[in-house]
Amino acid sequence: MSKSLKNISIVAFATVISRVLGLVREIVVAAYFGTAALNSAFVSAFTLPNLFRRLLGEGALTAAFVPTMSDELESRQRDGAFALLSKVSTRLAVVTTAIVALGMLTFANAETALALLQRAGMSEDTGRRLLLGADLAVILFPYMVFVCLAAAFSAACQILGRFTEPALSPIWLNLAIIGALLLGGALALAPLAHMHLLCAGVLLGGFLQMIVPAGVLVRLGWRPRFDLRGDEKVGEIARLMGPMVIGSAIYLINIVVQRLVGLSLNDNAASVLNLSNRVMELPIGVFAAAIATVVFPLIARHAARGDMVALGADYQKGMRLVLLLNVPAAIGLALLSEPITRVLFQRGAFHASDTALMTPILAIYAAGLPFLSFTSLALRGFYALKDTGTPVRAAVLSFITNLVLSVVAVRVDSTAMLAAATNIAVVVQAVYLQINLSKKGAALGFAPLLGSVVKIVVASVIMGACVWAGARGLDAVIAAGKGRDLVQLIALIPAACAVYAALLWALKIEGREDVRELVVRRLRRTRGGGDEG
Repeated sequence: MSKSLKNISIVAFATVISRVLGLVREIVVAAYFGTAALNSAFVSAFTLPNLFRRLLGEGALTAAFVPTMSDELESRQRDGAFALLSKVSTRLAVVTTAIVALGMLTFANAETALALLQRAGMSEDTGRRLLLGADLAVILFPYMVFVCLAAAFSAACQILGRFTEPALSPIWLNLAIIGALLLGGALALAPLAHMHLLCAGVLLGGFLQMIVPAGVLVRLGWRPRFDLRGDEKVGEIARLMGPMVIGSAIYLINIVVQRLVGLSLNDNAASVLNLSNRVMELPIGVFAAAIATVVFPLIARHAARGDMVALGADYQKGMRLVLLLNVPAAIGLALLSEPITRVLFQRGAFHASDTALMTPILAIYAAGLPFLSFTSLALRGFYALKDTGTPVRAAVLSFITNLVLSVVAVRVDSTAMLAAATNIAVVVQAVYLQINLSKKGAALGFAPLLGSVVKIVVASVIMGACVWAGARGLDAVIAAGKGRDLVQLIALIPAACAVYAALLWALKIEGREDVRELVVRRLRRTRGGGDEG
């Protein structure tokens, strides 16, 4: 497990950089565009190619590709794995290019469809926002080709034990977007022209995201070629992808519906939901995604060898880490949502009124963080075992839950209800997945984790009480403003981490020996000035 912890720490560190830059990017976007309709239109338009990425890249294809390429690596070594990669990437490029062409054509002619909807009773403001989103979607849709190929290349790198470069590849997207925003600001472009330059930055960033992991694979010996020939493994991937495409499509529809509901609800909803989600993605990206990234190829290899004991042991260790890190992150994020929002976003076109809108949304999203992180790894457990049907049923159940509650949110005109709908749907999905995962074997059940979860919750609640008391104390001695917000974050976050770590150690949390071993190895390596075998 020490090697896995090392890989997790590498991915987490790399992901910190990319997620922080992602947050900086959202801060700059908010400073130039606030939460106005133009920003909400961009968020909605950018959602579409990103969701197709989940459908064809990081979702169905990657989940089917990782265990199948692991099989090839076991049986035919790198030559077989690279041949499979060429066949998969060729098909992915062809399919995504066709979808992009169809999508651009559809959105380019959206005005006619919206005119019909307006005649049926849709308001003029809603039509304006939707038409603006359709115009931006035409520009942004080609991003899907780049990011889907990037997902396949990154998965191949991870199977081959290269985690750093794929984790760093999103950095290029964020740098390209930030550069485009700053350039538009320096040129004093009109808002719409500035937004078009931002879209160009997205396309450049997507291309760089694809090139980085592809370059790593070429250095490892891959020689890409256009190959549409079929074989047994390609057929296996297609069979595994079938149910997962349905599940991912349901997820895609789910998110699109929610974003469209937000866009139609008011000018601010889509932007506020997006910014809150971006802040929440920092702990998800650093912790849950890093753990899932490392654990998935590991348990897929165990599954390929038929070693269920090792698979269950590594899955349990990974899930324990997910909960150990994300439960306290959720509590801290909820308690400090207001100062976090003010420090990160309240400047330029983002006003105090926007902070007041976003603070409760961020707190609501934070409450769902442990369940979302749990679901992320639980899905990998099913995919490693090549069970693609259960995740589809879980997605259907989540979609129905979210859709019903989103309709309620529209009826009560509540952005907060939209955020709560997402959380409740994720909780339902997590419970359903765990019930069915337990049927795969005792080692994949929740019972082995119960003792750890109790310790994690106790330590997190005590830590949260300390954060709440510390924040109230600072409120009493420091005048309100960003200065107090900064002091709260700089003082309370490290103190909370120290309190939580001490409590877990005192409670003798399971797995602390692995952490101790990793730290000792790092210290020895630092003192010795070299690597250990």
